[in-house]
Formats: sequence, structure tokens, C-alpha cells
Amino acid sequence: MRAYLPSYQLVTPQYLTDALELLAREPGVWKPFAGGTDLMVLLEAGKLAHRNYINIWNMKELRGIKVVDAEVTIGALTTYTEIQSHPVLRAEFPMLCQAASETGGLAIQNRGTLGGNIANASPAADSPPALLVYDAELELVSTTGSRWVSYQGFHTGYKQMNIQPQELLARIRLPRSTKNLTQYYRKVGTRKAQAISKVCFAATASTDGERLADVRIAFGSVAPIPIRCVKTETALRGQRIDQLPELGKAALAREIVPIDDIRSTSNYRIRVSLNLLEDFLYSLRLGG
Repeated sequence: MRAYLPSYQLVTPQYLTDALELLAREPGVWKPFAGGTDLMVLLEAGKLAHRNYINIWNMKELRGIKVVDAEVTIGALTTYTEIQSHPVLRAEFPMLCQAASETGGLAIQNRGTLGGNIANASPAADSPPALLVYDAELELVSTTGSRWVSYQGFHTGYKQMNIQPQELLARIRLPRSTKNLTQYYRKVGTRKAQAISKVCFAATASTDGERLADVRIAFGSVAPIPIRCVKTETALRGQRIDQLPELGKAALAREIVPIDDIRSTSNYRIRVSLNLLEDFLYSLRLGG
């Protein structure tokens, strides 16, 4: 069943300030519309519940990738294609580039945005696990100013986020602290491309001699939100590298409780999650 178009309203403010004023004047009434790669699917299916949208696609204030000594800042409207082609992101944040390259096909990558991937709040989204282990921060703007929040903790429940109705996601900030890290990203789906993930895994690690100095582990599609596995990380830090696979699998099995849904089962997801973590930890024994 297709949606009835006249029942929807889409406005296109000229400037970011105009959009923010509309959000502040009627909080909860208007929802930002960027690339539309998810919203248009729901519209075509007649399942798009929200009725009023603000088109922010042309707002230059929300575009661009800025690189300084300590960090990289990515505008929320930066597309997956732009992420893949940026030399600093390719060199220092390869997991984010890989996630971008495995999100949909070329048409979606040309239109879909990093901010939209975050704000759509799907637990199966491809970029969130990478953003979690990169310790990303988000800038939320409104008519009263802006605030930066940690991406870890931003998703508070299924489709629930730490953002107010009058706020807009403007930028994503990544600390340039990936030097000498082993990085590992895997998306497991029905097929290689244009498939929603059954399990999505991202991890980084650094070693100190024969021991694990630091580790960050994140999953998508195993819970109502993308998750950082803090308990598993704690169990692994400081341990001997040759003991990591068994310790990690035991800790992860206690920490995550994957979901059953139309795409896969809980049993399949836990098995794949354990295998991915084991493969990552074994790679550390081989020097990454």
C-alpha cells in the first residue's frame, strides 16, 4: 500500500537557523529529512507514520570534513561516498570507510548520510559500531546553542536517543588516536551488498609486549541499540595475548543477549558474535 502524498508536508528552509527556529516553535511536530534512503522506503510502503518534515539536504552548514591536529569533524550530511573518498578517513578510520562501502549500493551511498545513519537509530546500522570504538562525539544544535555528547550512551532504547525535539544533529567528531591500533570490522549479512546486517562487529586493540594494553569492542544487530561491550573489554585488558580468545568468548557470552527477528535468530547471532571476537583476538597473536 503506497502512502497518500497530499497527507504529508515537506518544507525547505533556506538556512540552518530557519530550520532550528521551526523545530523550536513546534517541537515534536517536524522531523529532519536528509538523504531519505530509509524514509522513502517507508513512504512507498505506506508505513511512514510521521507527517511533517524539514528538508535539510541543501544546508551547507551541515556538510564538510574538517581535519585538525587532534580530531576530525564530519558534517552530519556527509555522504557515505564522501567518507570513502576522504584520504584522512581512509588512512586513520578505515572501519568507518568500510562500513560506508558496505551500506546499500552506490545510489544509497551517494545519497545516504552519516548523520542520518545515526539519527535513524536502527540497531542494525553499519556505521555505529565503528563510531563507538572510535569514541565518537556528536554535536547537537538548537536555537539556544550547541552541546557535545558522547556517542556511547546516545542511544537509550530502541529508536530512542539523547536528543531533544528542538535539536538537530550537526557534526560528528572523531579523536585522531588510532595510530598503532589493530582495527577489525565485519558485517555479516545474507549477501555481501545491499543487505541489512545480521551481526555487525567493530573492534580496536593495542598491545604492550605479551599483554593487551587496551581494547574496544562494539556490536550492531545483537540488541535493541548498537552496544559497546564494556564488561568484555574490562575482562580482557592486561591479559596475556595467548589467553585472549577463550577469556573474550566467555566474557562476551555473559554480556550480550542477541535478539530474534525476521532476519536471524538469537542462537545464530551469539555464535557469529563469538566467532568474530575470537577471530579478532587471534589476529592479535599474529601481530594484527
